[in-house]
Parts: sequence; structure tokens; C-alpha cells
Amino acid sequence: MASIPTYPWHLAPEGLATLRQLRARGLRPGGQDVAAQIERPRRRRAPLVAYLYRIDTAKPVRPMTPAKWAALAKANAARRMCPECRRDAGYVIPPSLGMCVTCAYPDEQRAA
Repeated sequence: MASIPTYPWHLAPEGLATLRQLRARGLRPGGQDVAAQIERPRRRRAPLVAYLYRIDTAKPVRPMTPAKWAALAKANAARRMCPECRRDAGYVIPPSLGMCVTCAYPDEQRAA
């Protein structure tokens, strides 16, 4: 079993970047394997690990197509739709409630 190189926090060599750093540059890993990892120590817990990818083999981010924009808008609209009253709540329905606040707490809404 081969292990990947591990570097301490802030000491990764040039030419490697995390997913967020790649995205900030408008890049994506593009199917490449993890080149290395960095570890950030924490007290009394396991260290945080971030995977690093090579910048020179990264590919540009694919542009959003009109179909992708439409699918994203439809998914976000579904997250705002209350399954009880079938209305657009105007905000994302909390998964802990499973319905809009008005349906979850009807007594409190009438008192106000």
C-alpha cells in the first residue's frame, strides 16, 4: 500500500493546491489522483487533512449550460416548497421541520 506525501500545515510545495484553491483559480482536478496531503494538528482530536492536486495538470471548470441553470433553479424551488400547504415559503425549508414554519407551529402564528 503506497502512501501519499504528507506535509505540515502551510508548508506544501509550490505547484500543489487544494480543491478550494483550484476553484478560486477557475480550475478542477480533472480526474487526476491526489498528489499529496497537508495535515493541520488539533488538540485532543484527529488532525484536519486536506488533499492536494497538481496545478499544472488541472483542467478548466466546465461552464454552466442553460440546462444546468434550469435544473439548479428547479432543485432550489423544490427546497422552498412546503409539502403540507404546497406554497413557496420564500426560504429553504429546514430539514429538521420538514415543512414551513407556519405549518410547523400553527398556534404561534395565530397568536401573533
